[in-house]
Amino acid sequence: MLIAGTLLVVLGLVTAAGALVYLQTSYTTVKAGGAMEPTFGEGDRIPVEKLGGAAIRRGDVVLYEVPGRYRGLPVLQRVIGLGGDHLVFAGGSLTVNGRPVEEPYLKEDRAPSSTPAFDVTVPPGRMFLLGDNRGNSNDSRYFLSEKSGTVPVSAVQGRPLPSATVPTLLGLAVVLGVVCTVVGGGMSVSADRRARVRCASAGPTTNA
Repeated sequence: MLIAGTLLVVLGLVTAAGALVYLQTSYTTVKAGGAMEPTFGEGDRIPVEKLGGAAIRRGDVVLYEVPGRYRGLPVLQRVIGLGGDHLVFAGGSLTVNGRPVEEPYLKEDRAPSSTPAFDVTVPPGRMFLLGDNRGNSNDSRYFLSEKSGTVPVSAVQGRPLPSATVPTLLGLAVVLGVVCTVVGGGMSVSADRRARVRCASAGPTTNA
């Protein structure tokens, strides 16, 4: 039992530590505001996979942070254009490189008439972002004087996951590892006590 307990402790520690490190380094959770409705409801807890801007594609929703905007807090917005893309919004219609963009994710069928028109070309290594709730999103449209409202792709911190399955499983692995460690520790202590009792019951040995 002592050997089994020790093995269980080692297995539990390795499992808990490995899962915890991977969970903390690869995933995070953020609280959504109203700018990404209806894709994410205001107040929703969103699981986010940590990754860099190199993995981002046009149309992705990303978590990013830019000094000087949004009080330095990370925000969720959708990537509408990447380096070299020509974006035009006028008369309620958005085009990217001359082609109309289908946006089924918008809260309304089309952006509200109050949305300011823009005509920008995204500089290399940067991205232009908009919220899905165009009537309640302080996005690239309102920073056009700052490099056409774009931000560097290096500002990307992660991308929302379609579900929380993977982080949840990792969390369960941490719990399982802790349980194995505690059970294995208990088995080892119990086995050690039994061994001590047996030794005490046998008494000292003498040569007659």
